[in-house]
Amino acid sequence: MQDRFRLLIFSFCMTLVACTDNRVGSRAPPTSGALQISRQALEPQAQAIVQQFAGRLKPALISAIAEGGPVHAIDVCAETAPGIARDLSAQFGWNVKRVSLKPRNTGTARPDDWAKEVLTNFDTRTAQGESPQVLVASEIVGDEFRFMKAQPTGPLCLTCHGKSIDPAVQAAIDARYPNDQARGYVEGEIRGGFYLTRQLGQSTPVTTQRTP
Repeated sequence: MQDRFRLLIFSFCMTLVACTDNRVGSRAPPTSGALQISRQALEPQAQAIVQQFAGRLKPALISAIAEGGPVHAIDVCAETAPGIARDLSAQFGWNVKRVSLKPRNTGTARPDDWAKEVLTNFDTRTAQGESPQVLVASEIVGDEFRFMKAQPTGPLCLTCHGKSIDPAVQAAIDARYPNDQARGYVEGEIRGGFYLTRQLGQSTPVTTQRTP
């Protein structure tokens, strides 16, 4: 009788364990396929934000040069570009900024380790013949999505970032950015990148998935 009772207790416990295992299994973290879906959804959003950033900044610089020359454009870039980044960050819920291996504003444009790695990789790929216009990278680490799009040096950029800069422009840059490193570029070189990050929430699995 006691053996039969023990058998019933044992069967009940095994059933309880099985049910508990099933409940835990139903809360398993998303698979790598779910991560891929997240990237497929977020990359177009990041691209669209970058387009808005560039689409607002370039006309502002052109207008500033037309109104007051390149020196005036330095002031506009220093104030307008961070303002655009703040507006887009608030509007879309991303952290939006520009970074560079040779930053002009060393207080805000220094890249973190991930951004350094990406920008260095962009330089290598550009040297191998890839167009900087199409270079992008993205990665999910933990609960954060990271995105970078290369910012190539265009003709307009050379006024303040090229190898031959007007002395008055140089003086204005030195006055505002005493630690400036963002000079000596030629057209087509990567001057930096648009760097966007977004928190995905605690449910995102702690793993890494990258677009080269």
